Amino acid sequence: MLSLSIARRYLLSRKSHSAVNIICGVAVGGMAIAVMAIVVVLSVFNGFASLAEKQMGLFDPDLRIEAAGGKTMADGRSVAARVAASAGVEAVTEVVEERALAVSGSAQMPVRIKGVDAGFTSVTDMDSIIIDGAYTTDTIYGYAPAHLAVGVAGYLGLRPHMGSIVGLYVPRRVGRINPANPATAFRGDSLAVRSVWQTERPDYDADRVVVPLAVARTLLEYNAGEATAIEAALAPDADAERVAAAIGAALGPEFRVLTRARQNADAFRMISVEKWMTFLLLVCILVVASFNIVSTLSLLVIEKRDNMSTLRAMGASQAMVRGVFLWQGALIALAGGVLGTVLGLGLSLAQQHFGLVRLSADPSALTIDVYPVVVQAADLLAVAAVVVGAAAASALVTLLFTKDINRQQ
Repeated sequence: MLSLSIARRYLLSRKSHSAVNIICGVAVGGMAIAVMAIVVVLSVFNGFASLAEKQMGLFDPDLRIEAAGGKTMADGRSVAARVAASAGVEAVTEVVEERALAVSGSAQMPVRIKGVDAGFTSVTDMDSIIIDGAYTTDTIYGYAPAHLAVGVAGYLGLRPHMGSIVGLYVPRRVGRINPANPATAFRGDSLAVRSVWQTERPDYDADRVVVPLAVARTLLEYNAGEATAIEAALAPDADAERVAAAIGAALGPEFRVLTRARQNADAFRMISVEKWMTFLLLVCILVVASFNIVSTLSLLVIEKRDNMSTLRAMGASQAMVRGVFLWQGALIALAGGVLGTVLGLGLSLAQQHFGLVRLSADPSALTIDVYPVVVQAADLLAVAAVVVGAAAASALVTLLFTKDINRQQ
């Protein structure tokens, strides 16, 4: 390890006036800044992904079980019972979803109705997203309750007060239709608006209406046990993927079990693509920073020509002499990588616990007012791999340079 010892002495030389020492410091600083930027940016992307998952959990269940073929399952109750008996499952509810036409006076719009039973609030955080009124399943003056997404309420001009009624209409599934009276082609029901809710997700807030399961089945002419999906909440310590795999194996190929990530695959895929594209761009900056290491080592080789000759005269092999500069490059990259990782972790943890950097937009229009940050070990391993790769590439370039110097000597 003589090469390492000599390389360490070169790196820690106290000749502050030496240009090589200054460039060496610049190389370490450049590497540290690049690594710090990668750690912080990846942590911010993790934070936004975690925030997105939390927002999706307000209305989406931990697990959703659907029929693999067709729109509905004939006996949703038995499927729900089998899912409820699975390890890791805390609550289960049957749901019915379909498109409908919502009408209020002269205003009308297409919506997606979701029929739910009393266990729906055990599977989602429905209570937490109510912005007007209250979530209830009670009938009032003979009208079943309807809970409107904020986009539906705004378009139809409805709020949860006495006399606020919304009509829902769907095409008939069975029976004859009178061509002279087109209205007979639809089934309808009137419901009392009991609440308005908002998830901050445009795809849900634009056109969703939650109604009692019995109302949805009657309106859609479904059988008593018929359902479009079974939704389940998991225990806090349950692994969603493992529970989903176990339920899928128990139910068989006739059913499809979706975790929350699979229910929102496009959104999570977009976040992941953006994260790793940004990572690649920052890696390019790290590669540029590693050029400083090459420059430092090249100047060091030139400055230490006499030392190289002395070492060779004392019997040192060419491999050992080249090893000195290879170790020098590795130490510079290691110093920059460790320093950058420590700084990146420090900034990320400070932001996570103290919220130092705030979002510039109006806080009242956002669900958060600071940049979310989550540090993941996998990201740190990826950064370490990139640093090692940059150090290896720099060492190879320097190795070629030292060969040329040796030939000249």
